[in-house]
Amino acid sequence: MPFLEHDPTNMSSFKAQLANSKRILALCGAGLATFRGAGGLWKTHDAMSLATPQAFSKDPSLVWQVSSNFVTFTMHPMCIASRDHFYSARRHAAFAAKPNAAHLALAALSVKNKDFITVTQNVDGLSPRAGHPGDQLFPVHGSLSTVKCTSVFCSYVEFNNFEMALTPALAPQPADATDADMDVQPPNIPLVLLPSCPKCAGLLRPGVVWFNEALPTDLLNDIDDWMEKGPVDLCLVIGTSGRVWPAAGYIQQCKVKGAKVAIINMEISSDPELGGIEDADWLFEGDCARILPEILEPVIGTMDQVKELLGDNDSFPARTSQGGMSVDFTDASGDGPGYY
Repeated sequence: MPFLEHDPTNMSSFKAQLANSKRILALCGAGLATFRGAGGLWKTHDAMSLATPQAFSKDPSLVWQVSSNFVTFTMHPMCIASRDHFYSARRHAAFAAKPNAAHLALAALSVKNKDFITVTQNVDGLSPRAGHPGDQLFPVHGSLSTVKCTSVFCSYVEFNNFEMALTPALAPQPADATDADMDVQPPNIPLVLLPSCPKCAGLLRPGVVWFNEALPTDLLNDIDDWMEKGPVDLCLVIGTSGRVWPAAGYIQQCKVKGAKVAIINMEISSDPELGGIEDADWLFEGDCARILPEILEPVIGTMDQVKELLGDNDSFPARTSQGGMSVDFTDASGDGPGYY
């Protein structure tokens, strides 16, 4: 653990700061698979290079499925492990997962404190499913449950689509697939079998922010507006490397606004250059699903009290039909709840 002149693990001092904090910002990591170093098809397909509009334009079949075979993903602690297609797998993993104690703790803090906001790089939608108020949640990387048309002449966006497979061609693979299958190249799915727009028949794409794409301006403006309203008392940096901009810049912005900084991360000891660590007042190493309920307990109460406060907001598990459009869709420009 990096050297700090004070005791960075002093939970009592953190809880005292929490009790006296009104305006709080949490910065959460991406949550989903890191993909780097994975075997099988990832030996020949760089996942980061696939998550671009250029790659999708060149080969939408590959980007949507990458593999009709199993690929093992290394998952962040705020998610679950899954093996499957690239974006189909990410949808399947996210929709099959349940919000954990970390999601519930942050949701409860939002309910208890209307001056608390969460800026998340997560796209899995687990925070709103935990009961996190939408007006206090800023998912700057979009959402896997959003799909949108790629045609420049069409404004179709569908929010809250929780189909495990958007078309039969993207259906999850059987559970008894062998590891040998991992090296088989994915089939070239014809465009007519990929997700299509019900409005113009154009090609649909995942409603996430890819590399080389701008983050949603309206969300960034809302975060900036919140920052400008007054001092910040506390910044929680949860499960993120703190290196991805512009999200990582919020740590320093909070510090300039007077905030104390607490980092909750499993890699504090192994990554001494973790983003924000030079500004940290507290370093809590370990699983955020264990640490967050403990350090936030003075405000949110016990987990039994949290669950009673939030109620059962999660309508999952998601449907498992083999594709087709969600019955309840919204044709909109991308505002509001579609971001989470």
